[in-house]
Amino acid sequence: MNAILERRSIRKYLNKQIPKEKIHLILEAAMSAPSAGNGQPWQFLVVDDKKLLKAISEMHSYAKMLPEASHAIIVCGDMNRKNKFVEELWIQDCSAATENMLIMAQDLGLGAVWLGTYPMQEVMEGIRRLFDLPEYIIPFSIVSLGYPAEEKAPINRFDETRVHWNKW
Repeated sequence: MNAILERRSIRKYLNKQIPKEKIHLILEAAMSAPSAGNGQPWQFLVVDDKKLLKAISEMHSYAKMLPEASHAIIVCGDMNRKNKFVEELWIQDCSAATENMLIMAQDLGLGAVWLGTYPMQEVMEGIRRLFDLPEYIIPFSIVSLGYPAEEKAPINRFDETRVHWNKW
């Protein structure tokens, strides 16, 4: 529960590489997310090449921290694995995977931030070209990862006025 309540978006990182074992745990957490019909319509592209991180930051206006990040993980929707009954559920599935990554990063003492990609067509196309993604793969989000170079206090965001019992 602490990892959930204490998680904050971290955009400043130390010049320190995250070991592969921690990246594996983050990916394991992502793939443990619930998905509609257990379709697991996700693929993950791990990026630690500084030139590629810089290239992403130049095409995505909210990704300026990436050149300083240890890694970025691009969460992609795999349209060959989308739910056969309700196609758009892949969005919720990839969101759950992204959130699990953020929580695991927090639990591992890492800093992370969720960078929305879908449905920003220009950013999606840039990512598609940069990484030569097949047509059936949709870049959904990017998780920037690193050892935090900033501290942010937890914020209690619970708001009783947004809770409704049995009727609006």
